[in-house]
Amino acid sequence: MATLTMLEPASTRPMVRGTDGFQDITTETSNTASEGFDTKSALEIARIINHDDAKVAAAVRKALPEIAIVIDIVARSLRDGGRLIYVGAGSSGRIASLDASECPPTYSTAPAQVQYIMAGGPKALASASDVNEDSPEIGQRDIARRRPTRKDIVIGISASGRTPYVVGATEYARSRGARTAAITCNPNSDLSQVADITICTEVGAEVISGSTRMKASTAQKMVLNMITTGAMTRLGYVYDNLMVNVHMKNAKLVERGIRVLMKVCDIDRDTAIRTIKSAGKSIPIAVVMLKANVDKMEAVRRLQKSDGNVRLAIDDSRLEL
Repeated sequence: MATLTMLEPASTRPMVRGTDGFQDITTETSNTASEGFDTKSALEIARIINHDDAKVAAAVRKALPEIAIVIDIVARSLRDGGRLIYVGAGSSGRIASLDASECPPTYSTAPAQVQYIMAGGPKALASASDVNEDSPEIGQRDIARRRPTRKDIVIGISASGRTPYVVGATEYARSRGARTAAITCNPNSDLSQVADITICTEVGAEVISGSTRMKASTAQKMVLNMITTGAMTRLGYVYDNLMVNVHMKNAKLVERGIRVLMKVCDIDRDTAIRTIKSAGKSIPIAVVMLKANVDKMEAVRRLQKSDGNVRLAIDDSRLEL
């Protein structure tokens, strides 16, 4: 929400970190490909957006080396008992909340392992928040409540790379010893200056100028999906390309678990159901029991020894990340 102070000339109001040079941010510039957008037909509008969206994957591809580094940092943090904590505002915060909330049902992680902090709190997920995302102090306060430590990694997400709330939170987390990463769509941003590593996906100007819920958010979702999927795979919560750590809390996920076990172990449905029951409804335990030909107690021991890595539990060895 704009305030009278924000509308004052820059020379007469206090400096707010991250608001200078706003016109130089590529995600805020005008997109020549969508000029005259409001005069286009529905099909023309869809074509223009689709053509622009095609640039996202290429922008993400250029950041793959940095994404890979963050994947391994996240995997180490989670293995060592730390947490992945996302921090965002607006669309960036909503994308982060989506990724964090999908980790428990997909990989059976504890809710505390992958968290998100949203400017304005959970209520801001569905509507605009009264909390000022221009306040680094509020960002610092919110992350301080999570007590970040050296075991954690905190990832600040901001399309512009200048959102003071996110910059403040990331900077505070780093001062407390946490590893930090920035995910942004603009190079040389304030956020990148306070993070250990930056993932920059330069998607360029939006079809609707400044509407970073479009290409920028698409890039952010792709990156966050890569990070958590990569980290969980490195931790051994994926066997081959199958979701062996699925949390069977509803009918759909129960069916998925049965099919995963049938596929991994090349068994029939009745054998899969029987094994899952004897494994205490744990797919990882069931997989190790069948693949290593051991009982439940031995499967549990192997999984504990391998920190939950299913493939290494089958081999009775230990992953070194």
